[in-house]
This record gives sequence, structure tokens and C-alpha cells, in this order.
Amino acid sequence: METEIKIGNYNTLKMTRVAERPNPHAYGGKESFGIFLDGGKEGEILMPQKYVPEHVKAGSDVHCFVYLDQDERLIATTEKPLAKVGDFAYLKCSWVNEYGAFLDWGLMKDLFCPFREQKRRMEIGESYIVYVYVDKDSYRVAATAKVDRWLHDVRQDNDGGLHKGVEVDLLVWQKTELGFKVIINNRYAGLVYKDQVFQYIHTGDRVKGYILNVREDGKIDVSLQPLGRRQTLDFAETLLEWIKAHDGHCPFSDKSTPDDIKREFQVSKKVFKKAVGDLYKKQLITISDNGLELTKKG
Repeated sequence: METEIKIGNYNTLKMTRVAERPNPHAYGGKESFGIFLDGGKEGEILMPQKYVPEHVKAGSDVHCFVYLDQDERLIATTEKPLAKVGDFAYLKCSWVNEYGAFLDWGLMKDLFCPFREQKRRMEIGESYIVYVYVDKDSYRVAATAKVDRWLHDVRQDNDGGLHKGVEVDLLVWQKTELGFKVIINNRYAGLVYKDQVFQYIHTGDRVKGYILNVREDGKIDVSLQPLGRRQTLDFAETLLEWIKAHDGHCPFSDKSTPDDIKREFQVSKKVFKKAVGDLYKKQLITISDNGLELTKKG
């Protein structure tokens, strides 16, 4: 079966031969500048010498990332980019010309984002949430800041397995008056309400989240904390370790303000009180006017 190359993605290709060129000063009159890999109908694909793994030989399988170089030729690398085709990512603009912006995605050649694919003119040094795709006209990998049209409707995916309490991967997209828009599992848009945020987050952060609700209109509510009993158990363990690390004493208690608790532990006062109750029932702590004290059992 002929190899089909995935542009802007990882491929496993067989080495066919060493790439050599004339050099009268080298042994045998030739020097190696890399290896060629079998690209099937695309022909041989060059992997420059600096990316060639050790001990590779003809017939060896090489796991590599394939994209187009400066001359629009297929090239292979063992470098790992910050994103591949089909990914949403937070990338920094490294330079701009009359055609668009170029984003640093961890490879020798920057990722192009044409002006028509920018929501606002990108500026050098600033970072942006983008989607990586293959341009059908130029056949090259490109980026777009107009990410909305690449997001999926969870209703068309038969809920996408997103049930209440399910743990998901989040990319923080943008801050709004309601909270933070996020991209869920590299596929769906969601929202974390600001009263559910107990930790500092910023556009581009990748964090774990938990599904709160999938609405009939397809909108998805997300929490940054586990739900219900699981959240209490997780934080109870965290609180116990915190007390141990602070000489067996915690100055926070039921009398502490929600803001103080949120600032120190990144949880609500309700979760804090439930965790304290759990530790007390297990006789791991005692409660006094001065806060919490570790017991001998604790």
C-alpha cells in the first residue's frame, strides 16, 4: 500500500538512502546533507542532517513531522512543533510582512497567518489563539485566528461523550463579562463562569476541566474543579498536606472570608468547609478558635 503523506502532521516513513552531494574536500569526494524518506506518490522527502536520528539506516522507520520548507518543498523533521494540523494553539507572532503575520510554532519555518484570517492585525511579540489547517490553494500549512468556524457543534456529535462530571482538556480562549471562553478537547467551545474560577488563568493556558452542563442549544458549561463529593475528597487531601507542610497548623477556619480562602486555596468556602468536616470526622484535625490543628493520627 502506497504511503499517503499527512502534511502538517506526524508520519512514520522509511529511509530510502543517504542524501549526498559532491565535496572534493570530503572523504570519497561526497558529503551527506541528510537522508531521504519514502513519501509514496509525493516522491522522496528530505530530512536535513541536523534532524536525522542516530543509527538510522536504509529501511529504518523514522517518526517525523512533515511540512513545506521555504521553497514549498516537502521536508521532514524530528522537531516537535507546538501544534499540528487540526489543533487549536496559542502562538506568538514573530514577524509581519505585506501579506500577513508569521507565528512561532517551534519549527525552523514560521507558520503563516494571512491578513484575511486575522480578527485584528497581529503584532510582533503578541500571542493569539489560532487554528492550524492546510490551505487548499497553496497546499501549505497555515493558521487562522477566526477559530469559531472550526469548532464543532456537540449536538451533531451526539453529545461527544460530554456528560456531567466528565474530565476534559481545556485551552483558555478569551475572557468575557461572564467568565472565560474555553476550547474543550480541541473540538468544542465552552464557558467557565467567573464565579467558578478560583485560580489565576490566562488566555493560552491549558488546564483540566469538568463538564457541568450541556444545554439543549449546544452551549457547554465547564468547571475547573471536580464536581460534588470528588472535589471535596480531592481538596481534603490537599488541605491535609498543606497543614502538614505548615507545622501542623492552619489559621483558616469557618470564620475566614471566602476571598481569603479563595486566594490561599483556589476553592470556594463551601468546598473548604466540607473538606474540614471530612478531616475532622476522620480525626485527622481538631478545630479551634485559632484555626485547624493536626492530630497525632493526622
